[in-house]
Amino acid sequence: MEIGIIGFGRFGQLMVEYLSQDYPVYVSSRTATPSDIENAGGVESSLEKVCSRDVVIPSVPISTFESVITQIRDYLDNNLLVDVCSVKEYPVEVMQRLIPGNVQILATHPMFGPDSASDSVEGKKIVLCPVRIDDPFFTRITEYLEHRGLVVIETTPEKHDEQIAKTQVLTHFIGRALSNFGAREFEIDTEGYKRLLRILEVVENDPMQLFRDLNRFNRYAKPMREEFLTALEEIDEELQ
Repeated sequence: MEIGIIGFGRFGQLMVEYLSQDYPVYVSSRTATPSDIENAGGVESSLEKVCSRDVVIPSVPISTFESVITQIRDYLDNNLLVDVCSVKEYPVEVMQRLIPGNVQILATHPMFGPDSASDSVEGKKIVLCPVRIDDPFFTRITEYLEHRGLVVIETTPEKHDEQIAKTQVLTHFIGRALSNFGAREFEIDTEGYKRLLRILEVVENDPMQLFRDLNRFNRYAKPMREEFLTALEEIDEELQ
């Protein structure tokens, strides 16, 4: 099996480093040099060649996902398209609408990143939403991921987005608030405060574009924010 990856950002590079240990990986990138890709274990290739591999994975920002799918749709033929977006309803709708029926579709969300999986993916979670994929192929992929030590969670795009709004999106929301507030280390602190600062570590290396995309493309994000802010206001009122 050969894998094609579109994009070589921080997460794209992470995928190349891990997947190239088991499969040939071809990469199309507008910014990375061939030596950068080669050092990660991949092979620099044209977009058309990347899209002719058995598995094609766009590793691009959520906000550019539809334009990328529109660009590559005519290059795909009897292979598998896998997205790795942090939301699921939106990319699934885009792929179902734009991708021809002879191309299989698997929606995923790796619940880790370049910081948390820099040394290993052992014990890390990955969400799978089978959209249009043969059972044997899906089983093969699931078994491979489990063999690499990942915890596979199969669910629907709707359930994913609803739960991730209260986990990842809320975490990023609090982290950005702490950053704007100016939270930092102090000589006099508590263990609870130290744990609070760990949330900053989660978001400090992620671009603001990801934060905006998480909230813009997850329909559960805004109600979650409103519910959380209401809870804060209620607590503050108790102290008046």
